[in-house]
Amino acid sequence: MPCRPHFDRASGTAGLLCSLALLVALPIGARQLPTGPGPAEASKQSLRPAQNQGGPYQITPERRALLNTIRYAEGTWVGGSQEGYRMLFGGGRINRLDRHPEVVVQLAYNSAAAGAYQFLPATWREASKKLGLNDFGPASQDQAALYLMQKRGALETFDRRGLNREVLHRLSQEWASLPATHGGSFYGQPVKHADELKVFYLAELQRQKRLIGDGQSAA
Repeated sequence: MPCRPHFDRASGTAGLLCSLALLVALPIGARQLPTGPGPAEASKQSLRPAQNQGGPYQITPERRALLNTIRYAEGTWVGGSQEGYRMLFGGGRINRLDRHPEVVVQLAYNSAAAGAYQFLPATWREASKKLGLNDFGPASQDQAALYLMQKRGALETFDRRGLNREVLHRLSQEWASLPATHGGSFYGQPVKHADELKVFYLAELQRQKRLIGDGQSAA
């Protein structure tokens, strides 16, 4: 989510919410981020892709490709690994996925966004309560993202028509890194171009179908 005004009631911190993609130009020394797991710990965490586990929303190859496209726009794709589900705003990592970390990261902007879809604490509390989610793991994050899509009126249209500009416009109201109908951000911030996102989505959809053909879950 590129920058937009935000007040986090959980932390009492005011600032702007920005997508990870906007921070790549910041000097490494400016990133005051929590220390992530070391190499040994990372190897134990086996970066397997998130599986289609439980929850009210079925994850079809098309929906998985859309979820991955949002991750791509948000800067949490990380080559498709589960590492993106551990991301804090700014690129840091969390070691535990039992709950939303609610960690405010102070960079050029302050934000407590976390996870593959950069959930704010209040947004996560709403989605997890509605869906009865008991952790912040990959499957729960996927379900919460699909809930937000449905809430914005985008999921049914996407299921019927695929990823088009109407769907992107609806989703841009939730994820500011996605383009609205006019091509820019719903919040007046930098975005990924619709054509670039469509190319990524179609490539991901083909990959998901190959995985299904190989007997694997959409991931």
